[in-house]
Amino acid sequence: MSIAANLPYPRRFARALTASQTSGDNYAVATLEAIAEDAETTGGQLEPRQALYQVFLKIWGSLAVNQRGTDRSGNPIMRAADRTLEALTPLPRAVFLLRALEGFTPGEIGEILERPPMEIQELLDVTGRQIASRLRTEVLIIEDEPIIAMDLEAMVTDLGHSVRRIARTRQKAVAAIGDHAPGLVLADIQLADGSSGLDAVNEIPGVREVPVVFITAYPERLLPGERPEPTFLITRLFRTDTVKAFISQALFFDRRATLSAAVPR
Repeated sequence: MSIAANLPYPRRFARALTASQTSGDNYAVATLEAIAEDAETTGGQLEPRQALYQVFLKIWGSLAVNQRGTDRSGNPIMRAADRTLEALTPLPRAVFLLRALEGFTPGEIGEILERPPMEIQELLDVTGRQIASRLRTEVLIIEDEPIIAMDLEAMVTDLGHSVRRIARTRQKAVAAIGDHAPGLVLADIQLADGSSGLDAVNEIPGVREVPVVFITAYPERLLPGERPEPTFLITRLFRTDTVKAFISQALFFDRRATLSAAVPR
């Protein structure tokens, strides 16, 4: 197992999970010490990176969850940015970060935690609702297919958010906003009148401060460097759990990014 190649990942994960640089680093060190003491700890059928996270989470789960420590030198704005994450109950928090931050699939997370995929999906749903309860917002849906628009609306409301409006064209999307931007935009790329959802998003006042999830059958049409850059991109045919996960990720990480950007330099 290449420890050196995978070392940055659990350290990043540990800091996010514990909401503390000091405590996160201590957990990461404890993980490496456990592996060094017993190389067979990372043996078995898992891929090396999965095995590393499995060892880490077994150590994390064996200790008091609140042993996160406090970074006295941390900026209060950054501490506020972590409150949403800290509010998530422990296991859903770990599952959310494995999915959103580290990019593991639900199946891979199940292998890491030695739990069935269905339980992992239930935990992701719990996380989505917990995040929504703290970051509840209005969502603009830009989608020309009525059935898909209805499905998206159901997903948004199931997470506890509200739908500002469903717009089928670029013109209607821009008109739907007025002088008050939504908290999140779900946008198709190719709209009914031949216009572009990307163009619509670009024209919405204040949208540059709003997270956007693009849904498209033509991801190749999105060119690198276009604004807003498609950080969150779902290709059709999408799964309900995928869309819900992207909504939660977009809102959570956007809020952290906004608070991070406010830290004096």
